[in-house]
Amino acid sequence: MTTTTTPPAPAVAGAPPRPSARRLRLVIGSTRHRLLVLGSWLVVALLVLAATGLEPYRLGQLSGAVVIATAIVGLNVVTGYTGLLSVGHSALLGVGAYTTGVLVVQLNLLPLITVPAAVLTGALVGAFVGLPSIRIRGLYLAMVTLALAVAFPEVLRALPEVTGGNSGLSIPLRFLAPPAWTGLTLADRPLWTFLLCLSALLVSMLLVWCVLRSRLGRDMRAVRDHEAAAESFGVHVARTKILAFTISGGITGLAGAMLAMYVGALSPAGSFTILKAIELLSGLVLGGVATQLGPLVGAAVVVYLPVLLADVVQGQGSGVLFGALLIVIVFVMPEGVVGRLNKLWRQRVDVVPRGMPAPVADPP
Repeated sequence: MTTTTTPPAPAVAGAPPRPSARRLRLVIGSTRHRLLVLGSWLVVALLVLAATGLEPYRLGQLSGAVVIATAIVGLNVVTGYTGLLSVGHSALLGVGAYTTGVLVVQLNLLPLITVPAAVLTGALVGAFVGLPSIRIRGLYLAMVTLALAVAFPEVLRALPEVTGGNSGLSIPLRFLAPPAWTGLTLADRPLWTFLLCLSALLVSMLLVWCVLRSRLGRDMRAVRDHEAAAESFGVHVARTKILAFTISGGITGLAGAMLAMYVGALSPAGSFTILKAIELLSGLVLGGVATQLGPLVGAAVVVYLPVLLADVVQGQGSGVLFGALLIVIVFVMPEGVVGRLNKLWRQRVDVVPRGMPAPVADPP
């Protein structure tokens, strides 16, 4: 008796690969999924609690990294999720910082009261900067935003009556002290500043998370992936770009307000030059473009890595080594650190909604 073996059916071109039985299946809403989410939040809470116990210098350094992370979150909205290259976010950071600084120094307002004004001013300037994106994009838009980053310090120098010119602004210490209702003293200012900066970062990340799950978020990603196709499907491209720049400017303005309260002194040659714009863009690329946790990792790299290298290599060698390491990181992980971790996660874990049947494993 002759036994015939039926050959396996040929794979259909374009069909998704059958899930492997070796992959971890994670059902949204399951006990395992809830424990994973709860554990993640618990780790974050423990890290924040541990950070509050740092010495003032380390706590201040961490506050600076949190401010940079908030600014990168704003940059990510435009460059990561909408695909519009911006090299001028140092100016938006300065707009928020100087809004707070001017209102405190000139009008004697409490810094916390000036935060909404800094956000609003940053959003308005962001919307104005986004106007050219209606007609241009890519390197041409990058050149326009670069011009903004170059011009902003000169604008500050040209308005000495308001901005203090080259001398800048110095916020009196009495305005930087923690409010009485917090129960903190002036000696606790580093802790108060860190909590403020951390709150701003969390609010910014929550806002972006909500935007990405809205129609605007879908429109932003559609414009990024294929602008002409998005417009043919009814996406209002111009409005989407302007809204993206507005949200980005508001978040970056918030970061600027936190920066003013953190450093207490502002000057045109400080944190608002083209070098700061490059630092923000580098942090976004290193952490992972269009990832929600990328700004955190990117800010940690651009803030802490130079400090660590300066302890190892003296003089100009630390800067050379820092640049070399950045090149290596981008070469090895072009999608960024978080982008690479997301890729590894997707290769090993299937996250599926509740109710979806389990995949059938391939026969041996």
